[in-house]
Amino acid sequence: MQSENKILDDFARLASSAMGVAAGMRGEVEARLREQMERLLSQMDVVPREEFDAIKAVAIAAREEQEALTAKLAALEARLAALEGGKAPARKPAKKAASQTAAQKESEPKESD
Repeated sequence: MQSENKILDDFARLASSAMGVAAGMRGEVEARLREQMERLLSQMDVVPREEFDAIKAVAIAAREEQEALTAKLAALEARLAALEGGKAPARKPAKKAASQTAAQKESEPKESD
């Protein structure tokens, strides 16, 4: 009976050793995979998360400033219109309108004929 216990004890030690070796191999494989992934990412020229977050914050701040400036411009235009007595500010004619005016002048009959 004592010999059977010895066999079982040896088998249990062997199994626990195998589990330890498997856990060690798992750690080694994970470390190797991590190294490979880091190497691939560095070759792909991927932006690190910290840089992405920093640029995102800058973009958000720029967008908020742009919206604030747009609102301020609209308020200033409304104030200018009120100061001018409700007149719309004079705008320069577009290039297309100017070219149409030139074409109309050319097509009009000349008085010297």
